[in-house]
Amino acid sequence: MSAAPATPHPHAFVLRHPLLTALALSLGTAVALGVARFSYALLLAPMRADLGWPYLIAGGMNTGNALGYLLGALVTPALMRRFAAHRVLIGGAFATSLLTLVPAFVTDTPAQLGLRVLTGITSAFIFVAGGLLISRLAALHTSRAGLLIGLYYGGTGFGIAAASLLVPATMSSAAAHGAAHPWQWAWLLLGVLALIASIIMALPARHIPSAPIHSTAAGKLSFTSLGFGLSGYFMFGLGYIGYMTFVIALLKEQGMPPERISLFFTLLGLATVASSRLWAGMLDRYRGGQSLAILNALLSIATLLPALTSATAAIFVSGLMFGAVFLSAVASTTALVRHNLPPVSWPAGISAFTIVFAAGQIVGPTIVGWIADSAGGLQRGLMFSALALLVGAALAWRQKPLQK
Repeated sequence: MSAAPATPHPHAFVLRHPLLTALALSLGTAVALGVARFSYALLLAPMRADLGWPYLIAGGMNTGNALGYLLGALVTPALMRRFAAHRVLIGGAFATSLLTLVPAFVTDTPAQLGLRVLTGITSAFIFVAGGLLISRLAALHTSRAGLLIGLYYGGTGFGIAAASLLVPATMSSAAAHGAAHPWQWAWLLLGVLALIASIIMALPARHIPSAPIHSTAAGKLSFTSLGFGLSGYFMFGLGYIGYMTFVIALLKEQGMPPERISLFFTLLGLATVASSRLWAGMLDRYRGGQSLAILNALLSIATLLPALTSATAAIFVSGLMFGAVFLSAVASTTALVRHNLPPVSWPAGISAFTIVFAAGQIVGPTIVGWIADSAGGLQRGLMFSALALLVGAALAWRQKPLQK
């Protein structure tokens, strides 16, 4: 009598192919950040010109997105107590994709703002749930933990690069066909890209092992013990978002040709993808806030460059440097949580960092937009962002490792 064939382990693919699994998960950040948030930098100038927005309103759109992100981050832990993390991730991804389609059908400013808020809420579902899942995957492959976490967050670059290559061509085609609002075609494109990414991501995400039953309860987190790390991350959120919201508008003001702007943003996105390899060793090595401090300091320099000069070489150095660093700063906080807290507290830790990140992003675009509307222009706004990042570096450096 022949033996029955062995039943495949439900998590076999995840256990054997962690890099492919991390890449699949990274499409979640491509949707949440690369498509739903950062692609707005490509649309800000044409929407502002078409709809008559001052920079305060244009920046306020990303403030609204960040407000939604904060609200989403606050409710995601409760959602993950009711539903498995992969369900929250997949639901958030498809909801974000559909919400990204809707701006193509409205021109009303309050409606656009409301959509940015809703997209922020669902993006937070992706980010927090995906951060927890990548932490669990990294725990199964500790020798490559930094690389896996970096790959997840670096996936944002896929969304940025795709948008950079396709959005300008789509708007040009829309204008050639006599579209009244060419930027609407771009939102349709972005929504379709997000749906495709969500479909690819969904299957591998379902097979990452859940937390052990005894670890499903919410863990306690001492905010005081992580105070410097959280403060440094708040300043990161406040500082980096000014660059990602307004740098394209600044380059257009400086007279950079459209094809060169597309190349700039594409290279920034590709550098974001490559950053997972660049900083993996550092994320594994440092247990305190050193990684976040170093990355914040580098971002400060990258943000300052376009505020000081319009030289093409300096602008491209800025974009490459920014892309190679900014999502690794996000990854550094997930690594900080994984290094210093027990698995039972990972959801609380990741949520806490996501909340302060969102709070910083609420403040940043509005302040930079307000500064840009004054005599200082966008250059002075980016100087403010660079200073915020430098303060964040100083705060993060003071974060010491905790005793588990």
